[in-house]
Amino acid sequence: MIAPTDVDDIRIAFDSASLTTLKIVLGAILFGIALDTRPSDFVAAARRPGTIALGVLAQFLLLPAITFGLTLLLDVRGSVALGMILVACCPPGNVSNILTHRARGDVALSVSMTAVGNVLAIFLMPLNVAFWGGLHPTGQALLAKIELSAADMLAEVGLVIGVPFAVGLTIARLRPGIAKRAARIIGPVSFLALGAVIATGVANNWGIFLDYIGVVLLAVFLHDALALFTGYGVARITRLPDASTRAMTFEVGIRNAGLGLLLVFSFFGGLGGMALVAAWWGIWDIIAGLAVAQWWGRRARPAAKPEVEPA
Repeated sequence: MIAPTDVDDIRIAFDSASLTTLKIVLGAILFGIALDTRPSDFVAAARRPGTIALGVLAQFLLLPAITFGLTLLLDVRGSVALGMILVACCPPGNVSNILTHRARGDVALSVSMTAVGNVLAIFLMPLNVAFWGGLHPTGQALLAKIELSAADMLAEVGLVIGVPFAVGLTIARLRPGIAKRAARIIGPVSFLALGAVIATGVANNWGIFLDYIGVVLLAVFLHDALALFTGYGVARITRLPDASTRAMTFEVGIRNAGLGLLLVFSFFGGLGGMALVAAWWGIWDIIAGLAVAQWWGRRARPAAKPEVEPA
């Protein structure tokens, strides 16, 4: 039998044990974020409602809309388009906080936006994926075959994000000392574990990866650059201070592709283009983010000015 040449026709293998491991690792990542989150972070967010609102709009409205336009412009296959839309709808991860720190940006703003973004993603992500995916001319046909349920995805995202996040916040509130020490270990270990899970998945499907990665290379490169530029552009247009601009760039540009990968295997049967986009995005996003953070970190930051809330 001749192997299919259309990326929409392939399925990436990911056994139940690997899927369970991925869920645990993602839960640990969110648990680590929550352990490093304090009530003061939400208080700080409440004191900067305009800036936080800008970040929320950029992440959950502007980026998915721009991504939708990019998929049409590139005329990518349906599964690739759905993968790009899914990644765009994912919340930020703690990598954005690390990169903001390396770039000498506003870490407090970054942490606040990450916390708020992950909470809102529980509800907004499933709705966004269903809306933009259902609107896409080629992606909607694939969604119809899969019969995606936004309610089921909401339950899955709530389980992976909401539960560990709530537990972590509770521990951080009741035992801040323990939470602070644990976060130093859980954060890096879970991040490395996620990299190992993705690397193992790629290795187990190496032949497919080599045959089809060229289909998504340009799309992911442009998409990632556009995501980073969206955060930067929104901050510059609204005249945020330089430190806040750096934080906004990474909060919008860095997506939790690991969560996207989990959803690809949980709801889309390992659909070829989607899995390739999520897997490669998880790798390339960090490379591009580190390059930007390194460049910013070496530049002298302009003198800080009092932040004015966007009107």
